[in-house]
Amino acid sequence: MRKYYYIFMIILLSFFPINQKIEQENQDYTLTQEVSLNFKEELKINDMFLPNENSRPREKEITHVMIHFMSNVSINYKDPYNIYDIYDIFLDYGVSAHYVIGRYGEIYSMVPEDRVAYHAGQGSLEGFPDYENKMNDYSIGIELLAIGTKEEMLPMISAEQYDLVDQSLIGYTDAQYNSLNLLIENILKDNPSIIKDRKHFIGHDEYSKGVKTDPGSLFDWKRIGL
Repeated sequence: MRKYYYIFMIILLSFFPINQKIEQENQDYTLTQEVSLNFKEELKINDMFLPNENSRPREKEITHVMIHFMSNVSINYKDPYNIYDIYDIFLDYGVSAHYVIGRYGEIYSMVPEDRVAYHAGQGSLEGFPDYENKMNDYSIGIELLAIGTKEEMLPMISAEQYDLVDQSLIGYTDAQYNSLNLLIENILKDNPSIIKDRKHFIGHDEYSKGVKTDPGSLFDWKRIGL
């Protein structure tokens, strides 16, 4: 009888570590779930500042964000998004933007927000008569490295040149939309004077109507909640 008692005790004791291990594994699994659910993609910005002559100190309150597209397709249709070529375009033409977003979602800061970037040019906006030809003073400019439709690109390149461009290089990428949303969230946090609606988030083509075509019909405003 005592023999059976010892056997029973050995079996009973051996059960507890297994049970504890199962409980520990369940706790670890729950913790992993919580960490995954709480994970949030972080905003990463690469500083690539242009010389001060490509901007000036800001004096007006920021009220608008202007979206653009740009590329080096007229010079290099095979590799139109090289960031160093883009930087040189800014230098060569004396223009600028606050941010550039690459095809893989990489964000470059070209001009600090407390300085006026030269991105909007001449134009006007309904409801803001004082902003005529002065949008730079009131806005943050964001360039997405992208190519529009053939019609939208004709002011910059010929139809024959456009047909040489790889189709994967046309339009916008998911990574760009993801980064743009993160960037917008950060801009709004730092600039409470900006209202997130379609009166204050505009395309270059809405300000310089009939002259500029960016960000064009391939840009999906709904992807940024507008």
